[in-house]
Amino acid sequence: MTNERPRTAQGLEFTEVEDGLIVYQESTERVHHLNTTAAIVFQLCDGSRDATEIASVIAELFGLEHPPADAVESCIARFVQERLVR
Repeated sequence: MTNERPRTAQGLEFTEVEDGLIVYQESTERVHHLNTTAAIVFQLCDGSRDATEIASVIAELFGLEHPPADAVESCIARFVQERLVR
């Protein structure tokens, strides 16, 4: 895991929906539909936690024995690739 503290990008509009989050990216005119788990990871990318800490929060929320470090790292990497997180 990296020591970086991911933060959501500027210029995004998001709306909570029953099964996650809809994120509109004005700069690219793209709409992203995040499932519930991805939406939680996205919302935790507020610059106050690194990926390890985010994985720990996810483990606590879902009652997991071990933090899903690889899954969270992959999710954040995808957000970075899509320019949703910096």
